[in-house]
Amino acid sequence: MKIITVCGNGIGSSLMLAMKIEEMCKEEGINADVESSDFNSAQGKPADLIVTVKELAQQFEHKNVVVVRSYVNKKKIREDVLDKIKELAGMNA
Repeated sequence: MKIITVCGNGIGSSLMLAMKIEEMCKEEGINADVESSDFNSAQGKPADLIVTVKELAQQFEHKNVVVVRSYVNKKKIREDVLDKIKELAGMNA
């Protein structure tokens, strides 16, 4: 599964988010390739799931976009994205 985390510049926030999601997927036994990206680059990248904040999510036409409330709070990230990741991985959420 390919997951792209997106922030405005693709450097700080999305990288931290990618690391948290990658860690969470390992804990759950989910095989995922997680990559951080800036908004413009993410538009043309193939992905099973895009994870970003509400302000950017509205601009994506991708069918699988999940909004997170925090780029760094692992508990909130888990609450916001884990069910969708499990669904895409074919696991019962």
